Amino acid sequence: TFEWKKAVINLLDTPGHVDFTAEVERCLRVLDGAVVVFSAREGVEAQSETVWKQANKYSVPRVAFINKMDREGASFEHVLEQMKSRLQANPVPIQIPVGEGPEHIDNPFRGVIDLIEMKYLVFDTSNENSGRQFEPREIPDEFIQKAAEYRSELLSTLSDFSEELMELALEEKEIPPALIHDVIRLATLSRKIQPVLCGSALHGIGGQQILDAVWEYLPSPLDRPAVEGTNPKRSKHTEIRKPDPDEPFSGLVFKILPAKTGDLYWIRVYSGTLKANSRALCPGKEKKENIAQLWQIHATRKERDGQVDEVSCGDIVGVIGPRFAVTGDTLCDGKSPIVLENIDFPAAVIEMAIESESATERKKLADTLEMLKRQDPTFRAKENKETGQTLIGGMGELHLEVIKNRLLRDFNLNVKVHKPRVSYRETIQNNAEVTGECHRLVSGQQLFAKLKIRMEPAPKIEGVFISNRLPEGKLPPSFQEAVMEQMNSRKEGGGPIGSFPLSKLKII
Repeated sequence: TFEWKKAVINLLDTPGHVDFTAEVERCLRVLDGAVVVFSAREGVEAQSETVWKQANKYSVPRVAFINKMDREGASFEHVLEQMKSRLQANPVPIQIPVGEGPEHIDNPFRGVIDLIEMKYLVFDTSNENSGRQFEPREIPDEFIQKAAEYRSELLSTLSDFSEELMELALEEKEIPPALIHDVIRLATLSRKIQPVLCGSALHGIGGQQILDAVWEYLPSPLDRPAVEGTNPKRSKHTEIRKPDPDEPFSGLVFKILPAKTGDLYWIRVYSGTLKANSRALCPGKEKKENIAQLWQIHATRKERDGQVDEVSCGDIVGVIGPRFAVTGDTLCDGKSPIVLENIDFPAAVIEMAIESESATERKKLADTLEMLKRQDPTFRAKENKETGQTLIGGMGELHLEVIKNRLLRDFNLNVKVHKPRVSYRETIQNNAEVTGECHRLVSGQQLFAKLKIRMEPAPKIEGVFISNRLPEGKLPPSFQEAVMEQMNSRKEGGGPIGSFPLSKLKII
């Protein structure tokens, strides 16, 4: 949470890797706008397409930033073309780079041209400033024609959204920059265009300009439609909450950071006001939650001066106190209950076995895995009843590697991971028939038994089905009672009569 010009910005930075797609999903669910960062060298990658589709799913307005313009192989125009062809986007550059690539080539990246103000921005990239200071200059002669062409395309695109701008452009009159900003904002909020900026995050080039774009073009909570939900008492009745402090409170839990001193719940407030030392309803669990403390979030830590007494609609806040809510649950005013749309998370795609080095740490490992499950909805931890192994599942190898490192580093657990054991299922393929005889002397008495067994595959039956083919009266009463007891118990359990798992089949 920070201030920029006249706005308070809540910034959530998510990884772009596919293994952490849940982080992107939960953030896009609660944010009003997004800045999508592309590499000038790699362009639109496969995961970029996934993130773009997720943003389309939640109707999030976007601004694009083409980063790494100082890398070898960087191409501004190539990324624009890929955005059009692969994302079906409508990118509108409001900046163009001056040069492309590192310093040792003939035409290196050394600044950007602002197409709205028509100024060349030169940045101070010394270690002390690292791009925080820049100087507007006149556009170099060799870039005047290119800048004029891009500006003409910009005005032509924006003319579709403003008759006033179109008239000024047709009459070849000077177009005020304020009008251009207003039209870009209008088109961005309606998701008809995506303003494109460029720079180099490594050297701080373009950082201030992208924050200006967030302030100028991306929506505030007032620009977004009212949130809709259902009434838990009348599921077919739609409830609406406007972004108004006077509305009943409603908020969505989108992330939980477990801690020994009390879990930190990240909540997006959609309507009303939430105060510290108050109570809120969790309609999904039908429980009252305690709102003990409210904190502004800075990375994974709470700032000393970040504790606040109340927050209002549009805020993202860390809450200490709730016990029952999980990620995706709604917190609301008990007098005006509402259930907001939940967050859909993908299922785990890979598993590995995990175990503690010593028996003394087994309980601690189980408690820690439960804590991580509350934090990350895509993380799974369960015991395989057939093999006895504890299996953890996630979105990919990198995801599970991060979990493993956290167990070692953050929780001081000595664990080892390996491939899960597989429980194979086997059955017979052909019919078989055998006859066995038994001669045994027991307490001076000679006993004799002869048994014929026939086995054949029965694909429609799970487990083993045993039937008695002896003529009635041939089996001694004691054995007859034992067989009937087994068959009746299986019947009461809901399975086929005489069928039970191999683990319960004993041959004496």
